[in-house]
Amino acid sequence: MKLAEKLLLIQSELKAPKNQRNTFGNYNYRSAEDILEALKPLLVKHKATMTIDDDMVNLQNRFYVKATVTLRDVESNEVVTTNAFAREEETKKGQDSSQITGSTSSYARKYALNGMFAIDDTKDSDATNKHGKEETLPKRSENASQSDIIQIQKLYTKEEIDKVLKHYNVS
Repeated sequence: MKLAEKLLLIQSELKAPKNQRNTFGNYNYRSAEDILEALKPLLVKHKATMTIDDDMVNLQNRFYVKATVTLRDVESNEVVTTNAFAREEETKKGQDSSQITGSTSSYARKYALNGMFAIDDTKDSDATNKHGKEETLPKRSENASQSDIIQIQKLYTKEEIDKVLKHYNVS
């Protein structure tokens, strides 16, 4: 069986309910740990392994965590990967810098897992709850410099860049 077929089976069998509760925001959610717990038996069943790696990326003096999920077929050694990005907050009340990086990593990992295993979080509060903050978009004058663009092109494939641009509706 090809890895794509195994991935299809894992995606269709995976059940990762939102068993966590945010009492402040009054919503249920699932964490990356919840997804991993549900995945482990399916990985064994379908003879696959999965790893998650993080890379730190600095763009325009802002740090992003790039989480990469790699699924490997134990029998054929075939591999498929997916990535997700999350931006670190400059400051977050009650957290030191290592905690900020850790929570950003968890967020990026969760969404990389969502991408790999077709977990739909469109109704998830993370997609709709601003936690009391309004999102601010950069002004047109804050475009990436030519050196930023060259750095991005060195770090990522054209497909990865296109995927991020599409996600943020950038043409």
